[in-house]
Amino acid sequence: MIPRDLAKTLISAAEKFPVLSITGPRQSGKTTLVRATFPNHEYLSLEDPEVRALAQDDPRAFFRIHSGRLILDEAQRAPELFSYLQGIVDESGETGRFILSGSQNFLLSRTISQSLAGRVSVQRLLPLSLSEVQGAGICLPLDDWVAQGGYPRIYDKSIPAPEYFPSYIETYLERDVRAEGTVGRLAAFRRFITLCALRCSKLLNMTALASDAGVTVKTANSWLSVLEASYLAFRLEPYYANLGKRLIRSPKLYFFDSGLASHLSGIDSGDSLALDSRKGSLFECMAVCELQKYALAHGVRPGLSFYRDSNGREIDILVERGGRIIWAVEVKSSSTYSPKWFRNLDAVGDLLGVDEGHRIVACGLDEGFETKHGRVVSVADLPSVVFE
Repeated sequence: MIPRDLAKTLISAAEKFPVLSITGPRQSGKTTLVRATFPNHEYLSLEDPEVRALAQDDPRAFFRIHSGRLILDEAQRAPELFSYLQGIVDESGETGRFILSGSQNFLLSRTISQSLAGRVSVQRLLPLSLSEVQGAGICLPLDDWVAQGGYPRIYDKSIPAPEYFPSYIETYLERDVRAEGTVGRLAAFRRFITLCALRCSKLLNMTALASDAGVTVKTANSWLSVLEASYLAFRLEPYYANLGKRLIRSPKLYFFDSGLASHLSGIDSGDSLALDSRKGSLFECMAVCELQKYALAHGVRPGLSFYRDSNGREIDILVERGGRIIWAVEVKSSSTYSPKWFRNLDAVGDLLGVDEGHRIVACGLDEGFETKHGRVVSVADLPSVVFE
């Protein structure tokens, strides 16, 4: 198992809260992590039909039989348990009593949120970060990392990405999407996922996306919500401050794993990525995801947005703290420096109130350096620069 940064955050949270929730995309390593982090907890998977049947039919008997510290994997399969958890933890007052993990963002359910409000620490485990992979002694060229992504089984089982992702997509469609009954047309939904991947790092036009997918805008919004709830994709909102300019209000679409986005886009290796016109978009996707992964693993609010105005000037990533922009980041896939990289940062930095020391270009170089315009950093170092 490659050590995960989230482990320390989980241990700390278990000392404060009676219930921990760990959600994230399927096969991001949740089960492996919670079993390794909490070895003295009994482990039960609610994907086991017998376990799930008892939990659904007689929750009281379920908790009498399993009365100690407990890991409930795929907990969204038995939402009947959540109201009983409230009474148990209120009576015992014991911290770290229950560890809940699941592939769906089940805590967004109104009933479940109300049942566990104030009693649960909500954590999210995304696929492996570049720093976690490098920390395990695995060295990859950046193009390979972007095309391969961070799903743990690719590394733990040495499965080539072109073999891994078709199986992953089938499992996701059959065990998450079909089982939940939220999508009736799986073939159309599969095409929709691919169309989303082709829009990775781009402004999201729901009308155009729906038209290309052959569905209504209402259906497209519903299906995108499914991808977001299962942690495959997310929307990055634009910066909205009144700067006397006409700012773009559409969000940008990203995938939580650049490898999955690459595969869906027909790119399965670093070599093919290097020659593809979508390299810049997928590289940007990877950089945004690295920030998301680091922030969530360390209990930090990401505070990410982007800037784009009607003149076409864009800053790929803005990092906000306390209501003000702290960092402005442009992402470049090249490893050959050009002063032109800072063109938009120079033009917009003063407007945003970001000084030169907090203007960053994250790129494919191995080591960073200072310029009169701002800092050039390796994309591998970007999260630690921004959040530490």
